[in-house]
Amino acid sequence: MSGKRILQGVDTNGDGAISKEEMIAARERAFEKLDRNGDGVIDEKEIEGARDAIIDRADAAQARLGNRWRRLDMNGDGKVSEDEFRGRTPLFDFADRNGDGKLSTDEIAAVRKLFADRAG
Repeated sequence: MSGKRILQGVDTNGDGAISKEEMIAARERAFEKLDRNGDGVIDEKEIEGARDAIIDRADAAQARLGNRWRRLDMNGDGKVSEDEFRGRTPLFDFADRNGDGKLSTDEIAAVRKLFADRAG
């Protein structure tokens, strides 16, 4: 995880820095996630469950990457050229509702809402 992502996730007051209190709060949130049965301790079964969830997410990400790579290989030669890589912008094209070649804040918000609705 990049430093910027860590900062964004832990810096709850948005001041661009992580205070000791924010770090303690982040660790408490992590503990609560791992302590799935809420008994105040993290046991081997809970760690195994977390590990399995991580592996499942990694497997899904690997499958998505393979699917995206196959879609980028437009001529089907088993390779993705720079032109093929740069030429495909399906998410941008989907988000650009009015087709002006630019994403407005409203278009970005609409796509984010769509993905949030599907995820949750």
